[in-house]
Amino acid sequence: MNIPDLSTRLGISVQDDLLFETAFTHKSYANERSGVEHNERLEFLGDAVLELATTRFLYKKFPQEPEGKLTKLRSALVSGVSLSEVASRLEFGDFIQLSRGEEASGGRAKDPLLADAFEAVVGAIYLDQGFDAAENFLKKQLFPRLPEVLEKELHLDAKSALQELVQEREDITPHYEVLSEIGPDHAKEFLSGVFVGERKIGEGRGSSKQKAEVDAAKNVLEDWKR
Repeated sequence: MNIPDLSTRLGISVQDDLLFETAFTHKSYANERSGVEHNERLEFLGDAVLELATTRFLYKKFPQEPEGKLTKLRSALVSGVSLSEVASRLEFGDFIQLSRGEEASGGRAKDPLLADAFEAVVGAIYLDQGFDAAENFLKKQLFPRLPEVLEKELHLDAKSALQELVQEREDITPHYEVLSEIGPDHAKEFLSGVFVGERKIGEGRGSSKQKAEVDAAKNVLEDWKR
């Protein structure tokens, strides 16, 4: 692993090289090698640091907002989609260690793996340099996404909102189906449809099934608003 390059991307001076190598070690890689630790424990720790730092940031940012809205904003900021987008921008995929099979299936570009690596890195920064350093990293890399969250209303759960409206109007729960998958595994685009019974009411696109479903729900809600 190129630690100087990683230090530059993280904006910190890495002290414990092994700690960050572990943060980027996927379970599939460790399973093929005796004595190699994977990143799930660091991911567990990083998740807790991430939640506390994000909660503190929002608590100070919005002194008048109620708990409910702060919770939704936090969920949007630390969602798997959000974390994977930041990890992708930082090109974390360059550092992830994978098994041959996971590598062949385009694992470096998979949103869940990128999001997990991001949480593990937060945990590694916390152990390497303390909470303040981890918080400063998040202030630079993750929290600037807040304006986009507010502008696009990402803190409003489009799928839940659509489900409530459909159940209210038609007493049925909408469901989602993948209509097509385009592109290679490492750069796949999904087209998903949202259905009420057998009737398709909208479509959405995204780099994962989850993103495509959320996009479909948002498109339907926007159409209904108009």
